[in-house]
Amino acid sequence: MEELLRARGLSVAYGSTEIIHSVDVSIRRAEISAIIGPNGSGKSTLLKALARLLKPRSGTVEFLGTDIWSKPEREVAQRIAFLPQSAEPPGDITVLELVRMGRLPHRSFWDTFSKEDGEICCEALVRTGMESFAMRPIRALSGGERQRARLAPLAQQPEILLLDEPTTYLDIRHQLALMELVEGLHDALGLTVVMVLHDLNQAVRHARRIIAVRAGELLADGPPNEVFTRALVRDL
Repeated sequence: MEELLRARGLSVAYGSTEIIHSVDVSIRRAEISAIIGPNGSGKSTLLKALARLLKPRSGTVEFLGTDIWSKPEREVAQRIAFLPQSAEPPGDITVLELVRMGRLPHRSFWDTFSKEDGEICCEALVRTGMESFAMRPIRALSGGERQRARLAPLAQQPEILLLDEPTTYLDIRHQLALMELVEGLHDALGLTVVMVLHDLNQAVRHARRIIAVRAGELLADGPPNEVFTRALVRDL
């Protein structure tokens, strides 16, 4: 399977404090991976480094064999979509306006919104089940509806979707619905998905691959039935 992203000897720090220590990990095309680990283990930091939001202290992150920091920011934004854990869009914009923002990396500042852009946005609304909410402001949505609307990066038509704890603050019904939505998008579009998850049951159920992190180091990496053991849970 083709390798899309690879971290080689990746170390990431906030100021003088190193959070990720010499991690090597690869992300393959059309695979659903879950990054798990205890609070403060560096899960979100690793995800942000893969998204080119945090620059490595040392080592590299490569996209299709090329250092991701050598690529134009616009190209990275077209091909990698990142959904942060807690960033909230302005409550007065509509769902459609939020989805349209996903097309910004594909247009120059002066470009008008094209027919193709409109069709891609409509498809994103349909795939996320939000077409009937298109003109509704974000503030009028429930928590589950708002999280589905935040999957607006699909309008980018990315190759990789990076999700930082997407089910946080949702009740169990909306958690299950969102995870099923992500799986459905992966199956329909061939998306490569990497999710930071705090719920181990969700990770085992929905991911084809588990990446376990502890204290900024890689503890295990492989299919759930191989790496998810009592010993791993105890070590985490």
